Amino acid sequence: MRVEYINPFVEAAFNVLKEVLQADIERGELYLKAVSQPILGVATIIGLAGDVEGRVLIDMSLETALAIASRMNAEELKELDELAKATITELANMITGQAVTKLFDLGFKFDLTPPAIFTGDNMQVSDSGVEALIVPIDTGMGKLEINVAVRERG
Repeated sequence: MRVEYINPFVEAAFNVLKEVLQADIERGELYLKAVSQPILGVATIIGLAGDVEGRVLIDMSLETALAIASRMNAEELKELDELAKATITELANMITGQAVTKLFDLGFKFDLTPPAIFTGDNMQVSDSGVEALIVPIDTGMGKLEINVAVRERG
């Protein structure tokens, strides 16, 4: 997996989270996963197709999702209702939009699927034959992971 595909997502996540949460954001050590991995409880997934194919997963616990959605809406949200889900989906749109702009500027061309949100316990994501790069981010409200699995179309 080429780092040129990954860095825009990492930078965008860092920038967007810092802006919308008005908090100090810290990035953890990046690592690769080649097998199925469990999701943390609330995940948005965006598919990529074109010069590169794959997906970006923005993954967090229910508690982190509620804290982020509450901060973004300036009101306490106690359950993952439609407003909270829409807020987390919009966060994924903001991160992905900024990353894709950077990638287009670098000459990459591809289409995105709209973000889909998944919630629940004991779910896993599996990518056949594509390593996923995991970027842990401490938002000050909990951990969030940017999980990117892309490859060039060949």
